[in-house]
Amino acid sequence: MSAYKIEAGTAQHIGNRAQQNDRVALYTAAQAPGYVLAVLADGVSGGAIASEQVLLTSKHLFDEFRVGDTPNLQRLEELLRAIAHEAHEVIKMNPIAASSEPQSTLVLLVLTPQRQAVWACVGDSRLYRFAGQACAARSNDAAYVDYLVTNDKLPLEAAKKHRSSKLLSNVLGNSLKPPFVTVGRHEHLQAGDAFLLCSDGLWQYFTDLELAAALARNTPRQASEMLINKAIERAAGKGDNCSMAIIKLVAPPKEKPSYTVQRLKRAV
Repeated sequence: MSAYKIEAGTAQHIGNRAQQNDRVALYTAAQAPGYVLAVLADGVSGGAIASEQVLLTSKHLFDEFRVGDTPNLQRLEELLRAIAHEAHEVIKMNPIAASSEPQSTLVLLVLTPQRQAVWACVGDSRLYRFAGQACAARSNDAAYVDYLVTNDKLPLEAAKKHRSSKLLSNVLGNSLKPPFVTVGRHEHLQAGDAFLLCSDGLWQYFTDLELAAALARNTPRQASEMLINKAIERAAGKGDNCSMAIIKLVAPPKEKPSYTVQRLKRAV
């Protein structure tokens, strides 16, 4: 019997924007049975052109992925980095890029049949990993800020203001700077673990504890409906596009005996 079964879903709300520029999807691998990929992209500029490309590139490269004889987390990290960099280059080549410069954030998560998780992030959309009702880990900007200070020799205060700088902004499609991809991994997944991928239109309205509780106590559909409604309420008419993918690992149902007991007839 497997250690857990997967319950998953995606949800979106336009918020108070004129259009929905976020994109989110769940994929299975054509040549890697049992592998699941979650993708979330927040179109920062240029409408949904960049976020749409993120989904197209993610599906294409994931469908080409072959597992090999043994699970290899390094290969999965390389796959996620390749998705980020290829999507970045394709977005920049878009004919519309010269005028509108479409850009997007990126969050990727792969789950394997070997109870492993690998993820990658670009920009301010987030990935959370929960263990029960506790937030075990989440992505943030700390690694990128350190990178700007160490490699670009920026003063710390200037690096912390990267979101307001076109030159420093960490997104796919930025013609002035390649994306900085952060990766993470976790092994020995078990029932009770959960993952949340979400755009800033969601996470800015919740504490880590609130998000953990929402996922632990509800199905993915129930949790997404509750979080979207609460985000709309807290945004008070100024909400951004709100998108998420939720993946929960739950204990499999107990197997019922497949045999039946029949009364034996006495032989004559």
